[in-house]
Amino acid sequence: MKKKFLGFAAVALLTVGLAACGNSSSSSSDSSSKKDSDTLVVGASPTPHAEILEHIKPLLEKEGMKLEIKKFDDYVLPNKALADGDIDANYFQHKPFFDKAVKENDYKFTDAGAIHIEPMGLYSKKIKDIKDLKDGATIITSNSESDWGRIITILQDANLVKVKDGVDLETATFDDIAENPKNLKFEHSIDPALLATTYNNDEGDLVAINANFAYGAGLNPVNDALLLEKDNSPYANIIAVRTEDKNDARIKKLIKVLREKDVQDWILKKWDGSVKPVEE
Repeated sequence: MKKKFLGFAAVALLTVGLAACGNSSSSSSDSSSKKDSDTLVVGASPTPHAEILEHIKPLLEKEGMKLEIKKFDDYVLPNKALADGDIDANYFQHKPFFDKAVKENDYKFTDAGAIHIEPMGLYSKKIKDIKDLKDGATIITSNSESDWGRIITILQDANLVKVKDGVDLETATFDDIAENPKNLKFEHSIDPALLATTYNNDEGDLVAINANFAYGAGLNPVNDALLLEKDNSPYANIIAVRTEDKNDARIKKLIKVLREKDVQDWILKKWDGSVKPVEE
């Protein structure tokens, strides 16, 4: 493995360390003042989440609500900011990631609603057809365990691996792989935000990249991924809120606008169908 890859792993370990930070709560006075305000503060990944929120800003303003967007480039800080009361909601994570974060950190969070699905893709600079994947090839994935089952499912659908009988694919790990005819090697120590850089540095044979980071690197999952997950993916991106705020009128208004048909049509057009709104 190249030295630069080891450098990325070190950064990944630092990010994992941040995930161990404990859950803290905002003061009741801060929470009360925010609820009385007509401004909703939402933390989001830069793309597509923040772009979608920017698009609906004028729509919310027509309904008397201001939207403030705080962008996050990682997968740890948005939930910590929500727990600390720095933001009112976040929009960056899929449901399995949310469930795992809540369990591990004892967050008092509620899933306020699913908005869209971003297909996970596996990309390569070394081959143009999956049939050319060599024996002993290296698959680079993120250190986010909630994505491992997702990646394994894609590989199983491509007949590259098979998991043990009775294993739930959504929670599967690489240790659950029973059949691996091409003797694929898995490297899973990289922070998700660094995977596009790993791909651009031509490391590994296949690199699994979350769609929001793929977009940021100029990749379109539908057009550029060598392998792409199917449309029946359970990994819908959600709006997460503190449980005490689940009935907040501002949150309900946000969800309502995000699910309007004109907004959903705009999302499909903006990302050429590779960001798929969730129908409710």
